[in-house]
Amino acid sequence: MDKSKRLFLKPKRSLRRRLPPIGSGDRIDYRNMSLISRFISEQGKILSRRVNRLTLKQQRLITIAIKQARILSSLPFLNNERQFEKKNELVARTTGLRTRKK
Repeated sequence: MDKSKRLFLKPKRSLRRRLPPIGSGDRIDYRNMSLISRFISEQGKILSRRVNRLTLKQQRLITIAIKQARILSSLPFLNNERQFEKKNELVARTTGLRTRKK
């Protein structure tokens, strides 16, 4: 086959389908933290349906469960662990500078 015909051929994709992230036995509930935490980003945002590979109904149920868990304080609204660690380091540094011997 010459080069001109090779340019128009589509690359072959693998036909293996990905497994759905939620199995048939998994219950979408605000108490199921192991399931809910898979659909939240590091910043605490709810991931989109394309990223999650969920159906529309599953995405709605996950969103409702995440919001219920946030309201009941099972999940934080924001994930500020990095900022909290930085604040602790700053406090430790400044307190070390203030100690003087008289």
